Amino acid sequence: MLTAQEERTTAQLEFNVRLIGARRRTDELFQIVKESALYDRPIPERHRIVFYLGHLEAFDWNLLGGRVFGLKSFHPEFDKLFAFGIDPVGGGLPDDRASDWPAMHPVQEYAAKIRRALDENLTCVSFDTLIDGFPLSTLLNVALEHRLMHAETLAYMLHQLPLDRKVSQKVRIPSDTNPLSPIMLDIPAGPATLGQNRSDGKFGWDNEFEAEAVHVPAFAIDRYKVTNQQYLEFMTAGGYERSELWEAADWSWRSTQNISHPIFWKRAGEGWLYRGMFEEVPLPSNAPVYVSQAEAKAYSRWAGKQLPTEPEWHRAAFGQRSGSECSFPWGDKAPSGKLGNFDFADWDPVPVNLFSQGQSAFGVQDMLGNGWEWTSTIFGPLPGFEVFPFYRGYSADFFDGKHFVMKGASPRTAACMLRRSFRNWFQPHYQYVYAGFRCVQR
Repeated sequence: MLTAQEERTTAQLEFNVRLIGARRRTDELFQIVKESALYDRPIPERHRIVFYLGHLEAFDWNLLGGRVFGLKSFHPEFDKLFAFGIDPVGGGLPDDRASDWPAMHPVQEYAAKIRRALDENLTCVSFDTLIDGFPLSTLLNVALEHRLMHAETLAYMLHQLPLDRKVSQKVRIPSDTNPLSPIMLDIPAGPATLGQNRSDGKFGWDNEFEAEAVHVPAFAIDRYKVTNQQYLEFMTAGGYERSELWEAADWSWRSTQNISHPIFWKRAGEGWLYRGMFEEVPLPSNAPVYVSQAEAKAYSRWAGKQLPTEPEWHRAAFGQRSGSECSFPWGDKAPSGKLGNFDFADWDPVPVNLFSQGQSAFGVQDMLGNGWEWTSTIFGPLPGFEVFPFYRGYSADFFDGKHFVMKGASPRTAACMLRRSFRNWFQPHYQYVYAGFRCVQR
């Protein structure tokens, strides 16, 4: 049996291993960007790539440097410049020029100096130390998962970077099978537990607390995410031209922005290509379509169905016929590559029926990995929500009625964020994220 000191030492070693791995993930992303493209802006609503080179370390510094270690800033201007990202709220787009940003070398020096300073001090403090009423381990997990979230958001941002602006890599292109027919499965009425309890002692972001038990009436849900082939049928039926399929605000967005197809698709003669991270390939029929929530809602209306609520998605993913719930759709064993397309396994989606071992107790497949899934639930606090005092804007700034919950995970979602209570969210007109959907009937 380990002593208390040995447990603390083990925890610190485990965290260091995880931190090294997370840094490697983000460092690798910047290495696929050609040097001449580091000041590009692949997504109009987002910062230029150079911002994120400074942001990942600035976030760690602003969270830990002075608050935890009492260190004095060595570059206050950069601490502020690289502090915050951009949420794609409607309105004006950023209008800065590449020349407005610092040269690359000072940014790289700033980032390297922060890493050295934090690493030196991490070995000198107990993870049990209380910071703003929270153990240091909570702040360290915030820093770690923040970086891993950016390992995903940077990936979908770089996905929009032209192919000739990236250093190409060999990737797996799974062979497609015959197009899948839509299958719906009946989910009996039962409980769904959203969030988690603080008393469990496990890490979660502020919006994951407290746990809330919800009774979910019976419904039917698609066995698989909606595929490219199924979505193509919606497009062929004039889905983007029929205003009755779209809510008023969504139709206005579609019309104003001239949206006519998923952002990950590219017209090729009479057909379509999928715009992969490193190459364009014929549209994979059975891979999930990645679209905005507005597009997903229009499809579901065309199909005579609806998007699931957050509780319905939970019930289909984690519920058991006995009324109990599991940690993951497949049960309680830890995630592995045989159970889904997640934890940086692939750069692109794979067929939705590839991981039958990862199906839920009700037979619903591909619920973790291969693409987040839109719900119809507006992102808001669970009962008992308390803002993180050291990161007040993480959740509360988005309880505005304009963001919707997404559940599941994408190919670039880290394994630690596959926990049942994790909640993602975006605005309904944001096309760039690795997000698909499945439909329900009530």
